[in-house]
Amino acid sequence: MAKTKKSAEIRMFTTAALAGVLLLSGCGTAQTAAGVNVPSSIQVANVEDQVISVTASEEVKVVPDMAQAVFSVTTQEKDAKACQTANSEAVNRVAEAVKAKGIEETSIQTSSYNLNPIYDWENGQAISGYSMDTTVTVSDVPVDAVGDVIAAAVDAGANNIQSVTYMSSKYDESYQEALSKAVQSAYEKANAMAIAGGCSLGKVVKIEERSRAGQARYTAVSNISMDSLAAAPEESAAVMPGQVSVQADILVEYAVNR
Repeated sequence: MAKTKKSAEIRMFTTAALAGVLLLSGCGTAQTAAGVNVPSSIQVANVEDQVISVTASEEVKVVPDMAQAVFSVTTQEKDAKACQTANSEAVNRVAEAVKAKGIEETSIQTSSYNLNPIYDWENGQAISGYSMDTTVTVSDVPVDAVGDVIAAAVDAGANNIQSVTYMSSKYDESYQEALSKAVQSAYEKANAMAIAGGCSLGKVVKIEERSRAGQARYTAVSNISMDSLAAAPEESAAVMPGQVSVQADILVEYAVNR
């Protein structure tokens, strides 16, 4: 009786093992026992993001032909009204001196009017006077006239040079040239990557401009000394505009051909 039971158990184990083999082999067939179709292999027909993405940055150097100078006029008086009057007169003198150098009135702008008390901290925080500061911005200055304009403004009463900014009137065409160079650079980089990866480049699927188009600027104030201008007010200020760097940054994505 024991032998018969053991033989039955062996037959059941063998049958289960065979069923398992048949079930596993069914994964490679087109249909399972339950009637559900299962492919022998799975392939993704529409793969997204099959692209090569690169960034590129190129710049073009251009000689500036225009400038913007920002001055400030500071006055101090015992009385607030007298301080304001003195400051206004000094600002007018600066504006007239700049216009005498050929600058249009529409290119002269005043802003940042600040009137503040001056405290005498040694005598119980008493007000000993007033100080007023006005900013004067002079735009559209030809590069070859910058030195003369600065010297004239200082001689007329400007006692602080905040900044001198150089710009190019050919910025737009220079920026477009930089963009064109950046696109070519992006292609060369992407093509090298494609060759190394055993594929080839397809069409451009995306181009993104990452740089900000605007006026090209180059600020140089360190070569202008208020002390040197005060010592020789009739002389032109020594300015060195150098070159303006016009830069373009882009991102390009290319389709991949395998």
